[in-house]
Amino acid sequence: MLTQPTFTIAKREWNSYFNSPVAYVFIVVFLLMMGFFTFNMGYGFFRAGQAELSMSFFRWHPWLYLVLVPATAMGVWAEERRNNTIELLFTLPVTITQAVIGKFLAAWAFLVLALLLTFPIPLTTLYLGDPDMGVVFSGYVGSALLAGSYLALGMWTSAITRNQVVSFILSVVLGLFLVLAGYPPITDFLSKFMAPGLVNVIAGFSFMSHYEAIQRGVIDFRDLFYFACVIGFMLFLTQQTLKAKAAN
Repeated sequence: MLTQPTFTIAKREWNSYFNSPVAYVFIVVFLLMMGFFTFNMGYGFFRAGQAELSMSFFRWHPWLYLVLVPATAMGVWAEERRNNTIELLFTLPVTITQAVIGKFLAAWAFLVLALLLTFPIPLTTLYLGDPDMGVVFSGYVGSALLAGSYLALGMWTSAITRNQVVSFILSVVLGLFLVLAGYPPITDFLSKFMAPGLVNVIAGFSFMSHYEAIQRGVIDFRDLFYFACVIGFMLFLTQQTLKAKAAN
């Protein structure tokens, strides 16, 4: 579906981000929060005394994305519907699928740009020690896939409601479930009411187990496939939701 209309929509959305101060505010806030969490929270970069980023940098990404990515995604479709510009969009020679993919690519590219702008942190680590840059690269790949998964989820919640606040809350709640699904306290609680096999299935939907596997420097096809399936499925739901609303 990477056709010319798809890239046209993507370019339109990309330009819209930087035609307002919102994109710059988001990037500045993201970078400041990443710097603060990396050097001052939890284990802390200097407190750990190790030239590695898994515990001081990448461990915070799922929690920052849990709030920041839904804030980015909540207006992707809700704003179009609230302003009644979605009808104008679909009068153009573009399909719903192309519009969904185009908007996703633009928003994901924006998030990846914000992520790449954290490069001074790994450079600092490289200056102070001898980190495994393969693990660092793998961590960035995992983080980009995680951001894309949050984004696809947020796009779906944005498609089902006109209210951006409702979209944000739904996206955060669903994202929180997908983060916590694999944690022992949650699985222990569920095991009281469910069969072990079902608990394992629910735990397998967790973002964290797949993200942490990639973060350790192992880019396994199964983890890549998982994130691809999450993104593809949520974009499919977005497409079907918009089709249903367009038909009404």
